[in-house]
Amino acid sequence: MGEEANCDAVMEAGNGNGKAKVNGHATAVLAMPDVKADDAVVAPADPRLQGISDAIRVVPHFPKPGIMFNDITALLLRPGVFKDAVDMFVERYRGMGIAAVAGIEARGFIFGPAIALAIGAKFIPLRKPGKLPGEVISENYTLEYGTDCLEMHVGAVEPGDRVVVVDDLVATGGTLSAAIKLLERAAADVVECACLIGLPKFKDFYKLDGKPVYILVESRK
Repeated sequence: MGEEANCDAVMEAGNGNGKAKVNGHATAVLAMPDVKADDAVVAPADPRLQGISDAIRVVPHFPKPGIMFNDITALLLRPGVFKDAVDMFVERYRGMGIAAVAGIEARGFIFGPAIALAIGAKFIPLRKPGKLPGEVISENYTLEYGTDCLEMHVGAVEPGDRVVVVDDLVATGGTLSAAIKLLERAAADVVECACLIGLPKFKDFYKLDGKPVYILVESRK
């Protein structure tokens, strides 16, 4: 998972300052890169969605006071629900000519490979610096309190490859935006970003750098 990243979903309870908190770090609502409210892509009503939402455990005051942590590991303990989540992504992307699924470290690695196998695509790990051996290309991006970076192996994608980017959560979209830029620098065609969870505060803003973001469920409080 990316900067939204390295936690499952968080919102500061009652901070009243117009900011959400992701993994304990405040992120301004207006910090979302190139986001358009009228281009949201939200999963249509499906009876499986309630089960997916119910399986996400809310852990209050983790990793610090005021944070409501949405824990996807509880969902992973329920194979039927886990399968439902993967199946919903697979049903969306099967038949779209997707050549690669790119997963953002670390929780994008949970859903990405399963989706890739099911649709007959390759899986590309997008990792933090120093984790991939061999030649890589990097994309730096800015967080409110610093910077981070994603890396990908040179040659992982071919020019024109149709790619879906997978992570577990979107909040500000900073990490997804970096992933899009990284892949496009390698001449890939990023079709869409896919996330299990989206923060309710951002439910009308899901388009990043011109790419739609497909969300299954809103984060729970």
